[in-house]
Amino acid sequence: MTTRILAAGDHFVTSELLINAIEREIPGGASCSRLTLPWPTVPFGRVAEVDEASGSEDELVAALQGVEICVTQMAPLTEAVLAQCPDLRLFCIGRGGPVNANLDAATRHGVAVTYAPGRNSTATAEHTIAMMLAAARRIPATHGDLLAGQWRGDYYMYDQVGPELEGSTVGLVGYGAIGRKVARILGGFGARVLVSDPYITQDELGDSVELVQLEELLHRSRIVSLHARVTDETVGMIGAPEIAAMPQGSVLVNCARGALLNYDAALDALETGHLFGAAFDVFAEEPIPARSRLLSTPGVVMTPHLAGSSKETAHNAAAIIAGEVGRYLRGDDLQYRANSVGEPAGQARR
Repeated sequence: MTTRILAAGDHFVTSELLINAIEREIPGGASCSRLTLPWPTVPFGRVAEVDEASGSEDELVAALQGVEICVTQMAPLTEAVLAQCPDLRLFCIGRGGPVNANLDAATRHGVAVTYAPGRNSTATAEHTIAMMLAAARRIPATHGDLLAGQWRGDYYMYDQVGPELEGSTVGLVGYGAIGRKVARILGGFGARVLVSDPYITQDELGDSVELVQLEELLHRSRIVSLHARVTDETVGMIGAPEIAAMPQGSVLVNCARGALLNYDAALDALETGHLFGAAFDVFAEEPIPARSRLLSTPGVVMTPHLAGSSKETAHNAAAIIAGEVGRYLRGDDLQYRANSVGEPAGQARR
């Protein structure tokens, strides 16, 4: 019997990309149907008990009837969806973490959940470097002035110019797949790189990167970039005391998660001149509220949570998902399992 698969794509990781990747992995081995979710034209949000999801439970339930495998980036895997889709056995999420899945409920219902770590690490690392440069060299502000017909020579005054990456000390808070690539790129610029991460050792870093405690990293770094995951311990980890510990005229970058940073504290530091600049791709509230201080504080560079957006990221996500589908159908262990449902998915197929 041919396995039924739902490709619940969106306008970034499209259903077509997902299906093409699956067909390359298992030619003729599955029957694929499609569902298109509205992200990113409609922002993701909370759906029932899961976060950062797109679409509704009802439309997903309707599309999953008789389906054994769902491949997606943003579809909400909730208790209600699981309860109404008894044929579902594998739910593959093309993201760095399974935030849009209720893992406990999936385990109870015997549904294996996988995710796609590292799919956007290169895109996010490159974007992080771009944001460092944009904030340090005031590229958006000067570009905007030129568009407005202003040629401002005062940007060349000593107090108005920022640091170079070469020779600067850059601190990375967190050293996962993205942090490692940022460190490698910074090495090419000639920067000195410090890392604070409680889950790694100096032996994992090599000679070109120095492992330090967060307090030391903040005191020594001219540029600080956040790369930690959000946990109970890391929520709000960079606030007013931490920013005050950074050198006068330094730059703060967050392309990780909005929950890591106290944005009011960062904006206060920009207004007093303690921070030279700040660059944010993620925010405490998305989209940014119309009257937010972020929109009026000088020295802020912003992008709308798109650091991980590249064509390669979308293809990587589809390929990682397809690999998991292939393992499931062959009865192999899943490589990026997010939960445990007993025996390896697909074991009964042997």
